[in-house]
Amino acid sequence: MDEPTDLRRTSLYDEHVAAGARLVPFAGWEMPVQYEGVAAEHEAVRERAGMFDVSHMGQISTSGPDALAFLQRAVSNDVAKLEPGGAQYSCLCADDGGILDDLFSYLLGDGSYLTVSNAANHESDLARFREIAAGFGVEVADIAADHGMIAVQGPEARAAVAGLASAELPARMHTATLEVAGRECLVCGTGYTGEDGVEIICAADDAPAIWRELLAAGVTPCGLGARDTLRLEVCFHLHGNDMGPDRNPIEAGLGWCCKEETGFAGSEAVARARAEGTAEKLAAFVIEGRGIPRAGNPILSAGEPAGTVTSGTFSPTLGIGIGMGYVRSDLAEPGREIEIDVRGRVREAEIRSKPLYDPTKKS
Repeated sequence: MDEPTDLRRTSLYDEHVAAGARLVPFAGWEMPVQYEGVAAEHEAVRERAGMFDVSHMGQISTSGPDALAFLQRAVSNDVAKLEPGGAQYSCLCADDGGILDDLFSYLLGDGSYLTVSNAANHESDLARFREIAAGFGVEVADIAADHGMIAVQGPEARAAVAGLASAELPARMHTATLEVAGRECLVCGTGYTGEDGVEIICAADDAPAIWRELLAAGVTPCGLGARDTLRLEVCFHLHGNDMGPDRNPIEAGLGWCCKEETGFAGSEAVARARAEGTAEKLAAFVIEGRGIPRAGNPILSAGEPAGTVTSGTFSPTLGIGIGMGYVRSDLAEPGREIEIDVRGRVREAEIRSKPLYDPTKKS
């Protein structure tokens, strides 16, 4: 019998156990951190195809005559530019411009919207949506428990899914409703690794069968460990590390998904930060020599405090220590030399352009 736990489990829990996954607590869920190992799973995604259980992500449905007007107020991007079957990235901001979460919203064929949130922020995001919804003719519904979600990523990911699909897969940043392994799914051309691929949203009870079919097609199960190293190589943000309520989208480098002219909640603060500049900016860096940076490590310039590492790891693809962190704005330009205090040892580092690794330029 399973030991009692306060952690929630996705409908793929038994699949993870059967595959020998190492399970850990994450955002209130019991999730696989690795199967064979982080390096092997990372390589599988970069070179072939890997899949992740992301059923713990939050999902919010928005419908009604004012759905578009509501989302224009709720999220930072210009939702009016979404066409049916389209996908869009945005921030959910506090009134002072702090980043409450980063989100993906999809305009479905029936005119409703699906917004996917980070697992740890789902309840607070839902509360923020409902707060903003007051006065709009809109229905905001929590549908997270209804669905499973599998991310299939890598240069061979689309071919693996296409072999199980009833119709052509959607292009990048688009969606399509079709059958995968005989189950109706919303297939989204999105992901968190920098590689091509799709995210499959299905009924929770259908997720295990789809997972097994993908496994039979040669797709490698991957855990949270590889998901983190993959996203950091391409400099994708992790909420709670690289952004949060204490950071404005401008200093986080997310001004591109903020359209202040829409009047979204927090837009005035974002506009001020854009006009006036910020004291710090989120920058990417590498350590060419020894040393693996970790979140919380001090960033130094000429021996003096200059910022803090927000995410750091060893890059399996590049073979060096990499990371992101907030540094003084005058130090954030690529090519600037900095130091990272890694557990009391100062390591030389250099600010680099994002992404640190570009999967589209593989040799």
